[in-house]
Amino acid sequence: MVAALLVAAVLTAPARAAAAGPGTPDRAGIGARICPTQPSPSPVATSTGWAQGRYDLPDLGRISRGDGVTVAVLDSGVDPAHPQLAAAVRGGGDMLEASGRGLDDCAGHGTAVASIIAARPTAGSGLLGVAPAATILSIRVGDRIETDNGLVGSGDIAELVAGIHAAVAARPKPAVLNLSISTTTDSPALRAAIRDALDAEIVVVAAVGNDFQRGNPTPFPAAYDGVVGVGAIDGTGARYAQSQVGPYVDLVAPGDRVLAAARGSGHVLVSGTSFAVPFVAATAALIRARWPSLSRAEVVRRLIATADPPSGGQPSPEYGYGVVNPLRALTEVVPASTPTVLERRTPVVPPAARQPAPGTAPSARVLATSGALLFAALLVIALALAAPAGRRRHWRPGRLQDD
Repeated sequence: MVAALLVAAVLTAPARAAAAGPGTPDRAGIGARICPTQPSPSPVATSTGWAQGRYDLPDLGRISRGDGVTVAVLDSGVDPAHPQLAAAVRGGGDMLEASGRGLDDCAGHGTAVASIIAARPTAGSGLLGVAPAATILSIRVGDRIETDNGLVGSGDIAELVAGIHAAVAARPKPAVLNLSISTTTDSPALRAAIRDALDAEIVVVAAVGNDFQRGNPTPFPAAYDGVVGVGAIDGTGARYAQSQVGPYVDLVAPGDRVLAAARGSGHVLVSGTSFAVPFVAATAALIRARWPSLSRAEVVRRLIATADPPSGGQPSPEYGYGVVNPLRALTEVVPASTPTVLERRTPVVPPAARQPAPGTAPSARVLATSGALLFAALLVIALALAAPAGRRRHWRPGRLQDD
């Protein structure tokens, strides 16, 4: 059985030619060879989306912007041709294309994820990354997308494992590993690769998946000890309906109609737990920039201790320890009793329960996790007509799925 990496998306526009790093041309024309078509222009969002607006990022940046911290994004690649990513991304390897450097993105998934973490401010753009001074190390591990005609693209657990090893070996070593993907296969090789990353003092953040309504299978690597499993909430603070629930949910973050960069230029709105993960990964980057001497366990402790707690007790199978809060993570004193090692525990609330996050109404529960975000072209159209908050394409975010 081959576990196929699903970076599912209903978008087929490819990435443009890439650049090796800040302003450095790299492999001109390769993007056109790897990807079947060039990306269509997307509208530019001039206002801030609800998700980023929740955190007042300009004020947050007065405390920490993620300077000097590298976040490895293992995904469908990142397109550094986007104006807000050109100075933010360096190639870390391409597990699908031997000659690649991780700077091609045929699906758009990795580009969106990277922009939530580290999009640079640009005049006229409403998008700003949570850690806008951090560096993205892009490692391409899969670009499989879900279409009406089935799965298109490639990527499996072997590529993901190779990508994790590449991240651990990279110099400078990334401080955070963003995995907006999941698999239902508990692979020994994947488990060992994650352990190597944890032993290297890298904070590993992974999506819990978007399959709640399809059996709610156990997601890996989110379910491994030590990995910060992330679910998604919508604009009301309620769980995204597709976001999976269980003892592997440690934190939640915005994951519905989140403003993000499109391939090439412009913006889209994206949904899924895939896009909740970068909010947590970026917060970890902010912490590591502010306190470089903190250990991985201490960073995780701070993430958990400063989350806005869910009603009904912690940890909740739907919300974990609560909604990530970057400002609290950078300013509060952390209790010594807060967990430092994420051991998979028994939830205090049955999975059947539907609890809203603190101070919210139990309305639409929107959570699109690991790679099942639906990047719909119609969302892009809607963005042009209505929301300068950029429209998302429907994705099934980077899920590793048995074939």
